[in-house]
Amino acid sequence: MFDSEFSSIEFAGMKLANRFAVAPMTRVSAQSNGRANELMLKHYRRYAEGGFALIITEGIFPDQNASQGYENQPGLADALQGESWRPIIREVHEQGAKIIAQLMHAGAQQQYNSFGKAPLGITEQKPVGKPLGLYGDQESWHDVKAMDESDFERVLNGFLHGLRNAKEAGFDGAELHGANGYLLHEILSTHFNTRDDKWGGDMQRRAQFVLEVVKAAREMAGKDFVLGIRLSQITITDPDYQWPEGEEGFAWLVQALADAGIDYIHTTDNHANRPALKDGTRSLAEVVRDAGVPLVVNGGIDDTNYAKMAAHYPGAVLALGKAALADPQFVEKVKDGDKPDELDFAMLQPLANLENEFRWREEQDS
Repeated sequence: MFDSEFSSIEFAGMKLANRFAVAPMTRVSAQSNGRANELMLKHYRRYAEGGFALIITEGIFPDQNASQGYENQPGLADALQGESWRPIIREVHEQGAKIIAQLMHAGAQQQYNSFGKAPLGITEQKPVGKPLGLYGDQESWHDVKAMDESDFERVLNGFLHGLRNAKEAGFDGAELHGANGYLLHEILSTHFNTRDDKWGGDMQRRAQFVLEVVKAAREMAGKDFVLGIRLSQITITDPDYQWPEGEEGFAWLVQALADAGIDYIHTTDNHANRPALKDGTRSLAEVVRDAGVPLVVNGGIDDTNYAKMAAHYPGAVLALGKAALADPQFVEKVKDGDKPDELDFAMLQPLANLENEFRWREEQDS
């Protein structure tokens, strides 16, 4: 008998073979037209073959406006992009795994847009730090266009458009990307959101648009299509940001999202158990756990601590990023008592795309 983390569970309306998920990881390896390809099929299939019960895709842009953030990022903005995901979904399902599409609007954190759209943000505020060299050679952030009332409607419709295409393509669900510095995250963040109209202010006012997106997505998705959201305080270039409302404000947000119809909340942090909230003692994941909302937990989970994490977050799904990237056979190996491979960042150079990774793996094998 295997430990509970290797046993099948019911989670957010899905039956999963175990409690391990692949966390979303940007791989900038789609076609230039945003369509998924054979390399991506190989990439996602290996995780399902390696024992992961759930795969959450890299961030996918949902519309042809300002949502795309990276060159060679996959999309769900048109019918052909949706069709291109079907072989991947079929392969993952044939291995007994589920796959969820993460829908992402880049916001101010845009490094490329094939539609010629300037970055769109809640204000003109640029991100902290510099763009990531792993995803392109952009030296500094572009100037940002602040959202006007028509932009709010376009962004909402864009998410719904991508969700519709994800459902038609055969995904098991969709995850709204509200973490890591992208648009929905920016709307919640006081670093970005300094508006003095109805979209700015305290947590309840800042969260208003995010909750509207969730409610509209819930209505469109129906009961049988899983809807989640990923949340973080920090961004990919700012590891120190905190919401001023702290633990109390985040607890309110978690409950508000549950009331709006979210099926699960996916928390991510530098370490899942880090007490990160201002004036609080709990981690993001602990707040969600204590609220009784289905939880996907991400942040520093590997072969040394997965069992403790599974016990600390009963019933939660454990989402692995670096550990999964290092060894797509992670689940099968730890289940059998074997040591999984460790991550060598050389596989992500000079760009963190699949071509470089697979070439690196071939060199190691030879």
